[in-house]
Formats: sequence, structure tokens, C-alpha cells
Amino acid sequence: MTGPTNGRRPRTGHDWKLLKEACTALLPRLPELVDEHLRQLVEHSTVYGRVLPYDLQWREAEEAMRIGIETISAPRASPRRDLEYAEEAGRRRAHQGLPLDLLVHAYRSAGYLVWDSLLEGTAGKEPEKLAVLMRSATMVWSAVDAQAAAASDAYRATELELRRRTDEQSQALLDALLEGRSAPGLAARAAAALDLPEQGPYAVVVLRVERRDGRETFHRQIQRAGFRFIWRMRTDCEVGVVALGAAEQGEAGGLDGLARLLDGRCPGPGGISPVVGGLAELGHARRLAELALRTCPPDATGIVRLDRRMPTALVVSQPELAGRLVTDVLGEVLTLEPADRAVLLETLDAWLACEGSAGRAAGRLYCHRNTVFNRLRRLEQLTARSLTRPRDLVEVALAVEAHRLAQGARPA
Repeated sequence: MTGPTNGRRPRTGHDWKLLKEACTALLPRLPELVDEHLRQLVEHSTVYGRVLPYDLQWREAEEAMRIGIETISAPRASPRRDLEYAEEAGRRRAHQGLPLDLLVHAYRSAGYLVWDSLLEGTAGKEPEKLAVLMRSATMVWSAVDAQAAAASDAYRATELELRRRTDEQSQALLDALLEGRSAPGLAARAAAALDLPEQGPYAVVVLRVERRDGRETFHRQIQRAGFRFIWRMRTDCEVGVVALGAAEQGEAGGLDGLARLLDGRCPGPGGISPVVGGLAELGHARRLAELALRTCPPDATGIVRLDRRMPTALVVSQPELAGRLVTDVLGEVLTLEPADRAVLLETLDAWLACEGSAGRAAGRLYCHRNTVFNRLRRLEQLTARSLTRPRDLVEVALAVEAHRLAQGARPA
């Protein structure tokens, strides 16, 4: 696996002739050199034997060493067959999965073996040839470096292409799952490609992407033991598949831990799906996560869980019925002056947030508790519903939520 680089040859025709004779005399010894070369490789690492069959290694090593020896003594204008072969070898080894450092070691090991064999064949027998070899040492080792570099460059380019293809295939499988497609073996193939368990606790996160900057920082911040994230970018959102794993158990695990991890770190508002039992259910989980996100007003920044926003999710999932609910329940309220309407709705929000305590709501609103009662009674008159009757209260609360989401207003 040796040869000249940058067109360098021995300085005189006489030197070249002697070098050619030494190389030609070495060719009959190739079989024993290949045997020794492979023995040294296996001694260095057993990976060679696990990745490549012995007979294949032997044939390729024999061809590479023969081309290298012939290239040393080839005429100056000869094509660089050694570099062409090195590039081919680099591509093959990338496909075969041999680590790059072992590929480079094989080239250097072969170079040392050929060089030592050339010296042994001349030392003490033909001093003139030995002197020629010593003058050619720099040229020969530059050739070995060039071959190793050519093989490495081809290896890296092939590895990059293989990784790109693998990533594209993995992303296509993940997209199929998130879109809810059904195909025999789809979940199993995706599990293998993504290195994820086919069965196990998963959740899907959908983030509304309002700015692209800061995403890398966000992804670094949420790397935690027990959670594994795989993200897919869409035009207006980012979808994350979360393998909960061991995090499903314990106080800090599952959706509670996931929500705490994401809260305050997300680049925009987001929705979290309920837990599903495997990759095949990711399409359903994505739709539920999107529904959770739809419960967030346009100016929201936090992340919400669907299981904590069920009433609102019911409202946004049926926009036509939600519109009718707003009209039927809040029709009279919406005819008020904006400031007057805002005061009533703000009071209702505070009263609901304080679990029906007028005193606590008054403290939040900086007014007297009787003022809170008066506003609520007025709201009851306008809606023709009593806030003391559970069914009426549910209708009023849902109507207010539907109106707020339709207007894009932040809750009080």
C-alpha cells in the first residue's frame, strides 16, 4: 500500500532502475506479506475479523499491496492507481462498518511491512540498492500518508452520505407514526431506526414556534435523565416525541416531571399529550397535543397538559358549538360597553380562580366583597343563569373560555 506522491521519483534514471528491480523482486513474496499483514491486524484488533471475512480481506490486501509496490517504481507520468484504489477501499470500509481508525492503521501497518521487506531484500546484499531506498524514504512515506488520507476522505464522505440517508429514513418513519399511518411492521422498523423501544410510555409535545432563535439552547436545557426527546420541525410548530422511560415512575417522573422540565424553557407556548403506550399511538398523541396547544391564547407563553385543560379542549374541538354557546350564554354581556364587559368577566375569572370565595376574589381585585357579589348577580341576570347551579356554572365558565380564545385575550 505504498506509492509516490506529488509525482516525486528518484532523482536519476539509474536510481529509478534499481528501485524498480527491488520492487519487482519483492512481488513474488506478496502472499507471505499478506499473511503477515493480516496476522498483525488481527493481533492489533479483533474487529477486523468480525467485520470482514478473511478471504475477502486477503484478496483486497493482496491487490492493494501489489498496486502500491508497482506504483513505487512506475514511470513518472503513470496514473495514480494507488490513490484510486485507496478511495475505493475507503468507501467500501465505510459501508462495511470498519472504524476509520482501523482503516488508517491498516494502511500504515502495510506501509511498514512493505518498507521493511524492501530493506531486508537489499541490506548486506546490494548496498547500492539500499542507498537508493534510503534516498527514496521520504517519497515512499509521503505516498503512504497520501493513500491513508485518500481512504479517510472517501470514508468520511461515504459515512456522511450513509448517515444522511439513515436520518432521512428515520425521519420518514417518525413522520409516518406522527401522521397516524398504519402499515405492517411500521412501529417495529421505526423502533430499530430511532433506537427506541416499540412499547413503553411516550408523550408528544407540540410547540408553537414564533421565533427560530434560541432553539438549540432550549434543546440543551431539557436534556435530563429519564427523558429522551426526538424533535421534528414543521412550518408553524415543532413536534417532540418524548420517551418517558424510567421517568414515568416517581414524584419527578411522567407528565408532571415533563411539564416542569419544559415550563419556562420553551421558545413559545406548547401542549403536552396524555401518556400513550407505544410508538404506534404517536399519531393519536400528536393530535391530542395539538388540541392542548389550541387551548392556549395567541399571547400565551406557557406549556399546558391536555389532561389539565379538558373543558377548554372540548370547547376548541367543537368551534361551531362553541360559537353557539357564546351567543346563547353571553349574548347580553357582549352588548355591554367594552370596559363594563371586561369588569364583569374579570370578576368572574377571579371568583372562579378563588374557588368561589368572594372575599379572596375581592382581595385579588382590590375591591369590597359586596362589590364582587353585586357584579356576579348582574352577570347572572345578563346570562339568565345561576352561578349556584352546577350546570349553569359550567355553561357560563365554558362560554367565557370560548369567548376568550376566540378573541385571543389573556385570562385574568
